[in-house]
Amino acid sequence: MKILALESSAQTASCAICEQDMVICESSITAGLTHSQTLMVMVENMFKNARQNPSEISAIAVSIGPGSFTGLRIGVSAAKGMAQALKCECVGVSTLWGLAKNLEGFDAIACAVMDARNSQVYNALFKIGGGKIKRLCKDRALSIDELENQIIESGFDLPVVLVGDGAKICFEKMKKFPKFKLAPPNLRLQRASSVGFCGLEKIKNEILDPGAIIFPKYLRLSQAERMRNNLKNQEEIK
Repeated sequence: MKILALESSAQTASCAICEQDMVICESSITAGLTHSQTLMVMVENMFKNARQNPSEISAIAVSIGPGSFTGLRIGVSAAKGMAQALKCECVGVSTLWGLAKNLEGFDAIACAVMDARNSQVYNALFKIGGGKIKRLCKDRALSIDELENQIIESGFDLPVVLVGDGAKICFEKMKKFPKFKLAPPNLRLQRASSVGFCGLEKIKNEILDPGAIIFPKYLRLSQAERMRNNLKNQEEIK
């Protein structure tokens, strides 16, 4: 079966068509443009250039977070709209699981990290070996200091490979410890093909989601919501 995958959780916008263990085509851009300008144009051009027929798509996999509030909404909305038009199902994939999938051929602890600003990251840890990925914790938001301390205290006997748009920030702080490694540039950022293979894995386990229940998972409140709550608390104090 062929699956269309979308990734728009951070600065990189990416789309891919995957089948079995093959990437048929993939397009990616990290140029500071908004995903509303790039994502659907890339999808259209990808189908055209690879001579793929949209009617052959059996499902759409989309990164559902954590990540950029606007980027996730764009990706999820695009997936729902196309799924309705193509009469196929959607598969929601954790952005952090997709990042770990980039490192599937490694023997390591994949430390997927996305920059959540203010010295915080979105993170999940995965053990990778023998071509298999085992999740070690749920997706979470925590400070870089907390993450560093947890990993040091864990006593992992495998190298810890930092992957994601927050990898370089974390590595600058953690590189004094030999166990921390930085994923190579070609594998470091979000990739739609990895989201697609995660989606295929979910489909193999019969975990398909009706488009109506696919929604972004942000892990924390938006800045506007935090400011509103702060103002509300200040008014209550008065």
